[in-house]
Amino acid sequence: MKSVNRVTLLGNVTRDPELKSTGNGQSVCTFGLATNRVWRDSSGERQSLPEYHNLVAWGGLGEFCGQHVRKGKPLFIEGYLKTRSWDGQEGTKVFRTEIVIENLVLLAPRDEGEEMVPALPGDPDE
Repeated sequence: MKSVNRVTLLGNVTRDPELKSTGNGQSVCTFGLATNRVWRDSSGERQSLPEYHNLVAWGGLGEFCGQHVRKGKPLFIEGYLKTRSWDGQEGTKVFRTEIVIENLVLLAPRDEGEEMVPALPGDPDE
C-alpha cells in the first residue's frame, strides 16, 4: 500500500532562524511558521485560529534559510513530517513533530537596500 507524507504551508515566520552545525559539519536551521484557519461560525461571525509549526532545513537549504528568512516575513514551504524523540528530564520520553523543508519560496518583497536573493543550490536556472 502506498502512503503520502507531504506538507504544504503558507504562513508567517514566527522567529528568526537558528543556524547550527551537527557534529559531522552538516548545517541545520530551525525556525517557526504560523498559519491561520479562518471560517464563519453558525452566527456568521468570522473566526480565526492560529496554528504554529516547527520547521527544519538541512544542508544548503538550511544555510539559505539562515541568511534570508526573517521573523514576520511570509513564506511558502513544501516538505514532510518527521517526529523525533529523546529522553527528557526525569527520564521521560519527549516527542517533537517537525516539518522538514524540501522547497521554499520567499514571498516578501526585498527590503530597501537588501541584496538580490541568490538562487537556491540545485535550482535549474543556476
